[in-house]
Amino acid sequence: MTPRIGIGLAALAFGLTAAQAALAAELALDRVMLSTGGVGYFEYEAKVDGNSTLTLDVPLDQVDDVLKSLVVFDDKGGVGGVELPGLEPSAQLFRDLPFGPEALESPVALLNALQGSEVVATGARTLTGRLLKVEPETQVLPGEAGTITRHRLTLMTGEGLQQLVLEDAQAVKFADPALQAQVDKALTILAASHARDRRSLTITSRGTGERTVRVAYVVGAPLWKTSYRLSLPADPDAAKARLQGWAVIENMSGQDWKDVELTLVSGSPVTFRQALYASYYVDRQEVPVEVVGRILPNLDTGASTYIAAEAAMDDSRDRSRAYAGGAVGAAPPLPAPAPALAAAPITADYEAAKLAGGSADVASTEAQTQVVFKLAQPVSVASGRSLSVPIIDRDVPAARLALYQPGVHQRHPLASIELRNDGETGLPPGILTLYEQGPGGVGYTGDARLPVLPTGEERMISYALDQKVRLDRAETSESTLRSGTIERGVFRFSTLDQRIQTYKISAPAREGRNLILELPKLEGYSLVEPKSGIEETERYWRVPVKLAAGKTVEIKVVAQRVLANTLSVGSLGDGQIAYYGSAQAVDAKTREAFTRIASLKREQADLAQAAANLARKLDELGQEQGRLRANLDSVPRDSDLYRRYLKKLDEQETAIEDLQEKIADARDKADTAARKLADFIAAL
Repeated sequence: MTPRIGIGLAALAFGLTAAQAALAAELALDRVMLSTGGVGYFEYEAKVDGNSTLTLDVPLDQVDDVLKSLVVFDDKGGVGGVELPGLEPSAQLFRDLPFGPEALESPVALLNALQGSEVVATGARTLTGRLLKVEPETQVLPGEAGTITRHRLTLMTGEGLQQLVLEDAQAVKFADPALQAQVDKALTILAASHARDRRSLTITSRGTGERTVRVAYVVGAPLWKTSYRLSLPADPDAAKARLQGWAVIENMSGQDWKDVELTLVSGSPVTFRQALYASYYVDRQEVPVEVVGRILPNLDTGASTYIAAEAAMDDSRDRSRAYAGGAVGAAPPLPAPAPALAAAPITADYEAAKLAGGSADVASTEAQTQVVFKLAQPVSVASGRSLSVPIIDRDVPAARLALYQPGVHQRHPLASIELRNDGETGLPPGILTLYEQGPGGVGYTGDARLPVLPTGEERMISYALDQKVRLDRAETSESTLRSGTIERGVFRFSTLDQRIQTYKISAPAREGRNLILELPKLEGYSLVEPKSGIEETERYWRVPVKLAAGKTVEIKVVAQRVLANTLSVGSLGDGQIAYYGSAQAVDAKTREAFTRIASLKREQADLAQAAANLARKLDELGQEQGRLRANLDSVPRDSDLYRRYLKKLDEQETAIEDLQEKIADARDKADTAARKLADFIAAL
């Protein structure tokens, strides 16, 4: 067995000195504000007297956000500074020490790593000298009871080399106070770095007298969710329904929330993350050593003046704070914090026909970009647990209707509710569960999604398919010429394009319906029929239809657009020219021009056809000449047949010359007609 070694190498300096500890104060979590932007505001407070040191433990993955957003509120003092270990404190530490981390694995390793250092060893005798080496030696126990390993320490003293057994020494310490301090510091940082997932921030507060200091920061947090319950009365024509909204929150902060002031914020703030805790170094250009004959001047890129602008910030929080100033001064103080409300338990109950209201009062306010819900009673949530509390409970205007969305179902509309927010603040988005009261009690009717509902606005929410109402749909399209004119050889005309949708809608035999046809907008089109009662959203037209019980109605929805077009007149076919020349939507002058164009095109076409006919005859004569020449080669030159072929060949040559002249003349006339047509079109 190996005996325990008693060596005073270092004290574990973990924390503050006794004098400092007397001035330390404990920070307690007092306020939590959760945002749907995925961040949380956490505020701590402590009672301090005079100068004080505050310690705050935060998870490692939140250090970047804490460094980005940490604020201290102290109306009677200032901030001396905030200190925390580096991201990799041990790696940075050993970069500056004369030994590596392996030297702290055992006393023997540390002593051998610091060979040459002066030490003082006390025990049966006291030795002072420089470390030479610590070597193990194995000794056999009496009675063959086994072996034991001991370590012999060799020192170079004034009397020469002296040795002692390390296990027999009472203490071994370094004579150099600076080296002893380095060992102490290494052990202290190593002890702190064992908590790899957390970092401890030390905040120095400088001030006078007793006061409350608050420390706050914004870090990433699970966004809180909203879920709604809407209780519909038994009367389908009732003007209002009971709406209750619940907030679902999660405590994933790594610490318990005990009697904290909870505020929920619904909005879309701009949030960023930045790795402020990591170390960055600027890459510098390496400049060669200057030698005679080589010059490397700096480039002159011109001079510029940078003017810094400072913007004022508007703090609209409902609980004001005073920023603690740093060494260079303090920010202007804010109004004093509002008094805390008395605590009360948060409970809820549910009756068969009526939604039970929340027992906790919730104050809701609306800012420019967000809605704030502040719970009046403190809340306690253990770390890793969730909590659901009611934050909205009131009657809201609600009207039942059927909503037809062709993209959801072609034949049946959706059973829907039109909700209007007549409250003082907007409603955050969330899922909504609907219940309906009836003779047999309350029944579940479906789920819906409630989008953001600003105050004074309406939203339609759908929760089921209404299969009692049936729609049949037919669609046609028409395009009508409206006007046309020719300018510089281009025919500019406009058409009226219409998309006609006809709906045949059948209501249930015993029930009427208020139906809304929600039809996707057509790009560039406007709705012209029906002529009144149409609502328009960013993406849809909404056409209201009143359905009586057992009746069938037919609704025609007409959308139209005026489309401007251009065509090159020279590229128009005969059929197009004839159509536009007879269209009454085209002005008389343009119709006359089309008539003249048609005549010129016919003339040019006739001449071109005549030239083509002559060219075909010329081709036929050429083929006949080839046959005659072949015959001449096959008969005797002094025969009558030879002379006959030769005469006929001469006659054909004469005919070919005549045809060539006629073809040239016909082509000239066709070209002249084509130029005449082009000139006419260009002059229009």
